[in-house]
Amino acid sequence: MSDTIRTFIAIELPEQIIDSIGRIQERLQPYGFKVRWVRPQNIHLTLKFLGNIQKMQTEKIHQAIFESARGFAPISIAAKGIGAFPSIKRPRVIWVGLAGQINQLQKLQKALDEKLAANGFPKEKRKFKGHLTLGRVKNKIDPKKLLEAVKEFAGFESEPFVTDTVALFKSELKPTGAVYTKLNETSLMAS
Repeated sequence: MSDTIRTFIAIELPEQIIDSIGRIQERLQPYGFKVRWVRPQNIHLTLKFLGNIQKMQTEKIHQAIFESARGFAPISIAAKGIGAFPSIKRPRVIWVGLAGQINQLQKLQKALDEKLAANGFPKEKRKFKGHLTLGRVKNKIDPKKLLEAVKEFAGFESEPFVTDTVALFKSELKPTGAVYTKLNETSLMAS
C-alpha cells in the first residue's frame, strides 16, 4: 500500500451553484467541443494543488490551512462568465470565472501558499486566478467557435454565495473520472 496520496486544497460550492454550472456545461454541448467535462459534483474552487504527498504530511497541511484561515472572515463570491486557459486561441481548460470579494480570495490563497511554503511545499509560480474548471480540452478547438461561446456566456452570473470553509481533499484518478474525498475542513474565522 502506497504511503502517498494525491491532494489539493479547495473551497466546496453550494448545490445551487453546482446546478447552475452544470446547466452551462449542458448549453456548451451543442458547440461540439472535444472536451473532457468535469462532473458537476466534482467542480470546486482550487486554492492549491499539492499533487502527491506523504500521508503523514496531512496534519502539517491541515495546520497550515488552519493558520491561514484564522485571519479571514467568510468570503462572498459568485460564478461569472466563461473563459479558457492559457488563451482562446490555444485552450487547454475551459472555466467559469468568479466575481465578488476576489481580493479577499486572493489574499487567502496567498496566505495559504506562504504557510505551506514555510512547511516545505513549493510556492505557486503563476499568479492565482480563481476559477471553476468546466472541462479539459482533448483536441484542437476552433477559436472562433470558442469565442462565440465566451460571448454567449459573458452575461452569466450565479447568485452570490458565502464561502466559510477551506478543505483538504484526496484525489483518486479512476477510469470513470476523479473521485474526491474530503480529508479535513477548516472554517474561515477573522481574528
